[in-house]
Amino acid sequence: MILEGIRVISILIISFVLALTLTPLVLRLLERINAGKQIRSEGDTPIFTSLHKKKEGTPTMGGIVIWLTVLIVTLGFWIFDQMFDGFFGYFNFVDRAQTFLPLAAFFLAAALGLFDDLMGVLKIGDKGGGLKVSHKMIIYGVLSSIGAWWFYSPNILDWHLLHVPFMGNFDIGFWYIPIFMFVIIASAFSANETDGLDGLWGGVSMFIFGAMLVIAFAVGRFDLAAMIAAILGSLLAFLWFNIYPAKFFMGDTGAMALGICMGVIAMLTNTIFLLPIFAIIPVIESASVIVQLISKKLAKRKIFLSTPIHHHFEAIGWPESQITMRFWIISVIGVGAGLAIFFLDRLFV
Repeated sequence: MILEGIRVISILIISFVLALTLTPLVLRLLERINAGKQIRSEGDTPIFTSLHKKKEGTPTMGGIVIWLTVLIVTLGFWIFDQMFDGFFGYFNFVDRAQTFLPLAAFFLAAALGLFDDLMGVLKIGDKGGGLKVSHKMIIYGVLSSIGAWWFYSPNILDWHLLHVPFMGNFDIGFWYIPIFMFVIIASAFSANETDGLDGLWGGVSMFIFGAMLVIAFAVGRFDLAAMIAAILGSLLAFLWFNIYPAKFFMGDTGAMALGICMGVIAMLTNTIFLLPIFAIIPVIESASVIVQLISKKLAKRKIFLSTPIHHHFEAIGWPESQITMRFWIISVIGVGAGLAIFFLDRLFV
């Protein structure tokens, strides 16, 4: 356990230093290709436009730093493990049962998000802003169905159990597939909605992945814990440049990757009922969007000045950095509550 703890901390530090080194290079590249954020001046979001027009031109796709760092660390240790025996095998965390699916989901979602970001930069797609929400939902659905098949298939993981805190495990059979798909789609959607202020989604996801690292370590999934550590290290470096005032934005290439990976890890650790507690801010953000849409459709009026809800607080005069810090505090409370439930459940079930 001590050696595994050292391994996890070492990978986190290596990832942080590497990402911190890569960030200026990525930022320079984004500026060179004019990958500036486009703020739509038309449409039905006048409040959002007025609040964020000043941010137009800030480089987007900064999430490249996160997944590029994880890619280098993952491939680097795996290649060295294949070439040299012994020491490098200690750091290699590529494992069929624990990390194949979350890594594949992470990088595939990052690639799709990058494509969407590039469409936005080039003013292609839905009103020149990239993929439509409906198209993104289709993509989320396809990715989640692949993941559900990986888990459920008797020839791969053959897993169809759900753990309910303080009640135990339940074999839900084929229902595991739609539940898996819902968790992944909801995670991706919520991540996208939360990524709207400097440092907001980066900080919130840092706390969520931190909780998941603790859980992975506690249940003995040490390769998964090491993979999460690589993500956390890169997230910390990303936040160094993304906190207010942000040098660049994460973009879908980061938000989509983190959101989908978050859902997959929750399924791998059988903690989907804790995920809404860990991810209390994304849940609130998504709920505000859904409630607003329903209200506009049925009552023909808005409940919030603007959604997701962090834009509502902006509209009533809260400074951006204050919203981010307060949402971070709520995230810490959610993570603390979720971890308390997790360890109490292990004691009594």
